[in-house]
Amino acid sequence: MIQEGNAHFLLDFYLKYVNVYITMANKIISPVNTEHRKKLDIRPGDTVRVWQKIEEDKGKFRLQAFEGLVLARKHGREAGAMFTVRKVIDGIGVERIFPLYSPMIDEVEMVRRAKVRRAKLYFIRRKAAKEIRHQMRRTMNAKYEEEPVAGVAPAETPVTETETTKKE
Repeated sequence: MIQEGNAHFLLDFYLKYVNVYITMANKIISPVNTEHRKKLDIRPGDTVRVWQKIEEDKGKFRLQAFEGLVLARKHGREAGAMFTVRKVIDGIGVERIFPLYSPMIDEVEMVRRAKVRRAKLYFIRRKAAKEIRHQMRRTMNAKYEEEPVAGVAPAETPVTETETTKKE
């Protein structure tokens, strides 16, 4: 059973700390322009250039661009929203997951928009690997066709009659 003195103490305690939380919830403490980031219309299939802040020395930052295809967007526009960007560097696929409201992201530029019929483009990973395998096969086949076999004249330089008569 709550005594009258304790109830008053609990009520004061509750009001005091609830007001603190309410006032803290009303203040926006963020270095990111959240309204601008909410309005970003990033969709799967878009090619974007993400400018990310990279810390080199203590307090020194530089901007580095990561341009690629957006594979997925998760959690909509809420605080934990993320998007996945994939690009191919020297035949190797690189994916990065960027938090939408990260203060380390300086800017997100839209480079190209493509119409896709899927919400998540994870199949691009397998498709890209398959295309690379086919390209490797083509280059290997072309390499073997170009190498001359000992004792056989290459097909590109046909021997004419004038050349044979001059040698005799």
